[in-house]
Amino acid sequence: MAERGKASPDRVTQQRLFAASAGRCQNPHCNASLFEENQGGTVHIAEMAHVFAAKDDGPRGRAELSPVERGAFENLIVLCSSCHTKIDKAEVDYPPEMLLGWKSAHQTAIENLFGAVKFTTRAETLGAIEPLMLENSILFNSLNPSLPYGENPESELAEKWKAAMRTQILPNNRRILVLLNRNRDLMNEGERLTLEEFRQHVNDLTLRHFTEFASADQRRFPSAMTTMMKGE
Repeated sequence: MAERGKASPDRVTQQRLFAASAGRCQNPHCNASLFEENQGGTVHIAEMAHVFAAKDDGPRGRAELSPVERGAFENLIVLCSSCHTKIDKAEVDYPPEMLLGWKSAHQTAIENLFGAVKFTTRAETLGAIEPLMLENSILFNSLNPSLPYGENPESELAEKWKAAMRTQILPNNRRILVLLNRNRDLMNEGERLTLEEFRQHVNDLTLRHFTEFASADQRRFPSAMTTMMKGE
């Protein structure tokens, strides 16, 4: 029987999963936000569910799978706690093909929502990303932890910063990445390098705010992003 620990997703896999979910349950009939705001602060209700169980005798168990395969990105889906409970308690009603279909459909919906448009000019691309970057800049300047409240993690502003990061800044960053990826051919060599630095920055933020992992050497926002797609 497979050991549960070996079938758990590693840091990179968790990062990919939460990025792909965009903060929403991947059950298309639910699509609930994975973070709920209440008087006590932000409640995290996201859970990583196995399509084929972590153990042979678990829901949709498949004995021939190795621990590595069980903990792989392809075998995991991000759900709210309620949907995770449903699919595991009524596994016959939720076959693997259905769960994998949910995950694929969710990814397509996110790409459509983020407007993966192919532009013909740099100016059009800049026009698409600039409002998102401006919103993030305003939120950062007004709420980021380097402000005086940063010494008090229970401050109301600290909670507002966490909520803004999860519900606005990171989704905006993901949309920026989608738009820039779709229009890489309009970039110069330096901008392509900046894009990859930005991607790593967003991945580090995702780990910090959506998982229990927090790198001590988190990569900072690349300053060259402020000139992305400006000029010819």
